[in-house]
Amino acid sequence: MNWNQVEGNWEQLKGKVQEQWGKLTNDDLDVINGNRKQLVGKIQKEYGKTVEEAEREIDEWSAKH
Repeated sequence: MNWNQVEGNWEQLKGKVQEQWGKLTNDDLDVINGNRKQLVGKIQKEYGKTVEEAEREIDEWSAKH
């Protein structure tokens, strides 16, 4: 799934995002609202990852969905 599809289906995918990154709260997901850069930032903050690591995880996750 490309990121435009993720953005368009964000409400349906929030649960799957939370399964992958359980430290993200419902409030976080509401704020992110499908914005990839915000998701990268939240993953960095909550998991102590680099931008590259967060981007790679998101790419792998979106490829599965």
